[in-house]
Amino acid sequence: MLRYTLKRSLSLALSLAVASLVIFFVIEVAPGDPASFMLGINAEPDTVAALRTELGLDQSKGERYFAWVQGMLQGDFGMSYTYRTPVAGMIADRMWVSLPLALYALTLSTLIAFPAGIYAAARRGKSGDMAVMGATQLGVAVPNFWFAMILVLIFAINLRWFNAGGFAGWESGLGPALHSLTLPAIALALPQAAILTRVMRSALLDILGEDFMRTARAKGLTRRQALWRHGLRNAMIPVLTIIGLQFSFLLAGAIIIEQVFFLPGLGRLVFQAISSRDLIVVESVVMLLVFAVILVNFLVDLAYALVDPRLRSRT
Repeated sequence: MLRYTLKRSLSLALSLAVASLVIFFVIEVAPGDPASFMLGINAEPDTVAALRTELGLDQSKGERYFAWVQGMLQGDFGMSYTYRTPVAGMIADRMWVSLPLALYALTLSTLIAFPAGIYAAARRGKSGDMAVMGATQLGVAVPNFWFAMILVLIFAINLRWFNAGGFAGWESGLGPALHSLTLPAIALALPQAAILTRVMRSALLDILGEDFMRTARAKGLTRRQALWRHGLRNAMIPVLTIIGLQFSFLLAGAIIIEQVFFLPGLGRLVFQAISSRDLIVVESVVMLLVFAVILVNFLVDLAYALVDPRLRSRT
């Protein structure tokens, strides 16, 4: 297990190094100069040059890249060009919205998908299975921002159970804060639950055809007992993959939902930074999100090894 973990750790480090290079240079080659954007089209050239020097934009791209990486390793993401405040503080403030939202949505997705997938697999070919698969097909086809607008229309405008947008803040208490995140979390969770349900059902059906499942049935277990006692754990490997990818997507891909509900999360921060050409904020947030994706995949690999000991024996 130690050797397996070390190999995955090395892969994680290499992935982060490559990602940092790609993110920095792709964003840096984007057209437009932040200093010129901030001062406007009528700014004097010497004023623009002075601002570029103040922001460190007069240095070479290589120098700026290594300074950026060195700062990140020390927890310093630099200063925002637009707000002139530490980027790390801005990210930390927004993370307290995006991370709970992603975890909330992932929890809802899992709570919906596991029972639905198991139910459909246990009733393969029957009306219950067809109903679940029809619902998941709808969930996969409909984008999450459409779900968001429908939820706002029903529960915020008509029933008035929730606010149409905004975030109450954690200082107002756990209940009001989670209440503010409920509709966005549901909008994010429904399409992901549909995907996870289909994966769960397919994985269980594949396991049900294995020899050890037929042996369990031959020993007197019912189909449902064999499913719960032996099938569920062996079907978890593809399901863990999807859960890991979903968490990464929910954390990094909630920009539209945060815009719909006016949530002050990382998605809105990136959107605002792109609009104002605040490159250091864009680079730092994107790198943080990439780190989250790679870290989640690393943890999923470790979870594989815990679920399936055969993976540990191959390394």
